[in-house]
Amino acid sequence: MTPRRVAILMGAGLVVIAFAIWLSSKRHLDRATLAGDLVMPGLESTLNTVTQIRLSKGDQTHATLKRGATDWVVGERDYPADSGKVRKFLLDLGSLNVVEEKTHNPANYPQLGVEDVTSPKATGTRVDLVTPPKVYGLIIGKSSSAKSGYVRVAGSQQTLLAAPALSVDADPKRWLDHTLVDIKQERVREIEEKPAEGPGYTASREKKEQTDFAVSNIPKGRELSSPVAADSIAGALGGMTLDDVRKPAAPGTAKVSHAIFRTFDGLELDVAGHKDGTQTFITLTPRATAKDTESESQQLATQLAGWEYEIPSYKYDAIFRPLEDLLKKPPEAPKKADKKGAPRPDEPAR
Repeated sequence: MTPRRVAILMGAGLVVIAFAIWLSSKRHLDRATLAGDLVMPGLESTLNTVTQIRLSKGDQTHATLKRGATDWVVGERDYPADSGKVRKFLLDLGSLNVVEEKTHNPANYPQLGVEDVTSPKATGTRVDLVTPPKVYGLIIGKSSSAKSGYVRVAGSQQTLLAAPALSVDADPKRWLDHTLVDIKQERVREIEEKPAEGPGYTASREKKEQTDFAVSNIPKGRELSSPVAADSIAGALGGMTLDDVRKPAAPGTAKVSHAIFRTFDGLELDVAGHKDGTQTFITLTPRATAKDTESESQQLATQLAGWEYEIPSYKYDAIFRPLEDLLKKPPEAPKKADKKGAPRPDEPAR
């Protein structure tokens, strides 16, 4: 090989090496530039124009959050949403920024939970934000840490690790405003229990200073299990929250119990409850018996009328406590001896 040919080959090799170094540095620069960029550019400045948030999963679970005149509504329930939760979710989406690029190979999407939600096996959640100019689509996958998670912009092949980490649920009831009523125990003067089955009774006190409630209709020879036995009923409506909500079903054969709460300042709240399988539902009907509570009663009526609320079963049981649950167990009857005076088989020998 001549010296000239060797020089040409060396020169070509140097060119290839230089090109490889340049290409490598350019790729590194691109990635460095991408880190910190917004995942959905333009969304942050248009958050106040979002009219709908559509959430969907591969198992057909879906929720639609609609912007109302003053607040957000869960479309599937036509009931107020937890607007604070909705606003935080929007702010997190608007500020979502790239940490680093991940796979763009569709075969690897399931590992990160960012596959299309058209498959029943898909684990991610698709979010579509509807604004007047455009719809922003994003698939939210698995979390990577407490601060970041995997996402993929709808229609893009590139998967991203992004921050902040997004927590999202496509079940409509998870977006409801779960606040129901908050009648503090110290306000309650009397609870009148009218169970669907079993004897009714009243738990009451004459003054606020009395901490314990007296119970009426106690059978002869029986007594309360303790002086505080009925106190927990009076506190059952404090900080009451709902699990789900629905329109009341047509009157049927369900056995309905009533617990009527009366306060010292003149508010009366009739809580009607029934069970539907393993679910427990209540309706609430307020009434003012004094001028001081007329405004509160009207506000509650506007909020509560026309709805049936699913509440946790332990809360339901706290409201509708049977009288027997408040009483000491009766003493066991003495065991009988057989005809010869010997102890029965279930008795200890004397």
